[in-house]
Amino acid sequence: MQSLRTFLWWFLIGATMALAVIMLQGGIREVMQAQGSVWEAKFLEILTAVAGGGLMGGCIALILNRIKKA
Repeated sequence: MQSLRTFLWWFLIGATMALAVIMLQGGIREVMQAQGSVWEAKFLEILTAVAGGGLMGGCIALILNRIKKA
C-alpha cells in the first residue's frame, strides 16, 4: 500500500511539472487557438505528455524507494 501511495504522489507531482513545462512553452495557447478536430488532436497530445510525465515521476520514485530500502 505504501508503494501505491508513493507512486500516486509522485505521479501527481510529475504530471504537474510536465503541465508546467508545456504551459511555459506555449502549448496550452496552441490548443486554445486550434479549431475543429485539430483542437481535439492537440488536447490529446498534451494529455499524453502530462500522463507520461506523471508515469515517469511515479516510476522513478518507486525505483529510488526500492534502492533506498536495499
